[in-house]
Amino acid sequence: MSTSRTVIASVVAFTLFACTEPKREEQSAPRAEPSPPAVTAAVPPTPSAPVPPAAEYDLDASHSRVGFSVRHMMVSNTRGHFSKLSGTAHIDERDLAASRVSIDVDTASIDTADAKRDEHLRSADFFDVKAHPTMTFRSTSVRAAGAGFAVAGDLTIRGVTKPVVLEVDALSPPVKDPWGGIRRGTRARAKIDRKAWGLTWNKALETGGVAVGDEVTLDLEIELIQKKPS
Repeated sequence: MSTSRTVIASVVAFTLFACTEPKREEQSAPRAEPSPPAVTAAVPPTPSAPVPPAAEYDLDASHSRVGFSVRHMMVSNTRGHFSKLSGTAHIDERDLAASRVSIDVDTASIDTADAKRDEHLRSADFFDVKAHPTMTFRSTSVRAAGAGFAVAGDLTIRGVTKPVVLEVDALSPPVKDPWGGIRRGTRARAKIDRKAWGLTWNKALETGGVAVGDEVTLDLEIELIQKKPS
């Protein structure tokens, strides 16, 4: 009996000890310190190039080219150019509507790297250079188009005048040459139907199709030199 009391007393004592033992505080994970805000260095804006003032230019024929290509025999493109040309331009990038372009081309200067073909092109079948020695382009409007310009104008070939729009690349910035001249350059393209200007000669092929395509691609490389004040 005494033994049972002793066991019961021990259990009660142990229970009281466990209930009265202070609870240990749970250790919390350390708080992460907030990251300092990222510092972004200010990037100054890139200054835009100044717009050149309006000026008059002459076409530099020795560094310019009026080229063309046309389908031949339905299998390839024949290319050529005119080696003699002249022209002027008034360029006003602050008021494009005031800009204008004029180009004159000597039709007898056609060169397709084939003397016999060139003689045929000079004949009445094509350019009829004796009656129409000059091909001309006179702009009627200039407007911004994408990164470049759309230059509308009148193209005259064989005495026939039709409207054409040249897709013109952005002008190069003015560059001073070793002789003190100011030069600028650009490239222009257009597609025309030669029949609209009376260039209708052709020959049918036995296998179908024709010897010369109707669509002609014009490709102009233009270098300008600024006129010196008089």
